[in-house]
Amino acid sequence: MQLPQPFIENIHRLLGAEEGEQLLNALLAEQPISIRLNEDKVPNLSSAPIYNKVPWCATGCYLDHRPTFTFDPLFHAGAYYVQEASSMFVEQALKQYVHSPVLMLDLCAAPGGKSTLARSVLPQGSLLVANEVMRQRAQVLAENLTKWGHPDVIVTNNDPADFTQLADMFDVILTDVPCSGEGMFRKDEVAVSEWSTDNVEICWQRQRRILADIWPSLKEGGLLIYSTCTYNTQENEENVRWIADELGADILPLNIDAGWGITSNLLPDAAFPVYRFLPHKAQGEGLFLAVLRKRDAFPSKETRVSSLGNERFPVRERKAKGKPMQPTFSKEQLSEVSRWIKNEGYELLPMQGVLTAFSKQWTDELTALREARLRILYAGCPLAEAKGKDLLPQHALAVSNLLSSDAFPRVEVPYEQAIAYLRKEAIVLPPDAPRGYLLLTYKDAPIGFVKNIGNRANNLYPQEWRIRTGHLPEEIKLLM
Repeated sequence: MQLPQPFIENIHRLLGAEEGEQLLNALLAEQPISIRLNEDKVPNLSSAPIYNKVPWCATGCYLDHRPTFTFDPLFHAGAYYVQEASSMFVEQALKQYVHSPVLMLDLCAAPGGKSTLARSVLPQGSLLVANEVMRQRAQVLAENLTKWGHPDVIVTNNDPADFTQLADMFDVILTDVPCSGEGMFRKDEVAVSEWSTDNVEICWQRQRRILADIWPSLKEGGLLIYSTCTYNTQENEENVRWIADELGADILPLNIDAGWGITSNLLPDAAFPVYRFLPHKAQGEGLFLAVLRKRDAFPSKETRVSSLGNERFPVRERKAKGKPMQPTFSKEQLSEVSRWIKNEGYELLPMQGVLTAFSKQWTDELTALREARLRILYAGCPLAEAKGKDLLPQHALAVSNLLSSDAFPRVEVPYEQAIAYLRKEAIVLPPDAPRGYLLLTYKDAPIGFVKNIGNRANNLYPQEWRIRTGHLPEEIKLLM
């Protein structure tokens, strides 16, 4: 890898010649391999293949080899997520400052690493809105959150400016803003070829526009988690200072272990708390993170006690609900589908012809997003589509935490058949398998539905998610 000379010079100015060389040498070393386990699908973490734990993430672990992720059915089942270790540090910000249900926005969320992490560590009863401006990437985000299995999510496909109108809506906003990508150099060679000092200038200015656009939608007293995967101070410390001074925020500290190898503020004239991951000190890629609390602009406004460090939050006036959605399912169908899920507290709502489970607690917020004309790609947990008198169970239900264990007969399949299913090939089940809709499992993890008609089983795996290659590698390394 040939690093740009201006980047090398910048690193020397930032860290000094000796430590700068240590960082540059680390960029030429092998990248650590790390994953994060899904506690809802791997409940007994002590039996999971944790070779070395990621110290700042309870479910993160480093691997001593790279599994063949594409050909691992448990990967497609959402049992784990392949995530760079440094980015798992978001867990510390959420765990240390969020202790009861919140409405959170992950603004630049694709492909979904930080979103699935946030969804795992947010208090029960929280709602996560995960947004991505690029349509294709937003579809990948929706896929990854679907497989993760938590129903209390909404996926949107919007520009940050579209959220400006939603004043005082979110308790927490994560802005993993587009950046110059210096921290990804050893992971992505394209990032090296695209880097330039001009691009750094463009990035820090774009980041401020994004922050200014999203700031009105953060509640007074709410948390902003700001992160990048780059090293320079323009996109990091200088932007954090700009948020504090110009938008009005307090910069909050995190309790961290000195053994984690995290570097602090690199601005010579500033001492506010920020957290840097440098690959010659911490086992991971480059990451910068800061936590800020929006100051109360109007202290006299009616407030409520929030979980975010017991700070005060304004009580947002509820918008009147729009016209109720007209039911498109019969009472018998609603009764049947309600037996498929095990959790209480969800409404069954028809969304684009699909009966969907959505948390009763957050229906007003869903209405507000619709009234703001946001592009909602996915919300709650899609359960069933009506096909005449028949109910077609949705794949999201198969991999959801809401699925009742006795809703459908289960058929355990071996590895080869699981891969054939994930390729959306025809499946032949044992002669004694019951007819109708069945849930296929691999190592007891649900991978999706089939409809068994006797001589074959119709494969209901989503066409757009299928494994496209028709061959298996000569050597397949599985996680478990």
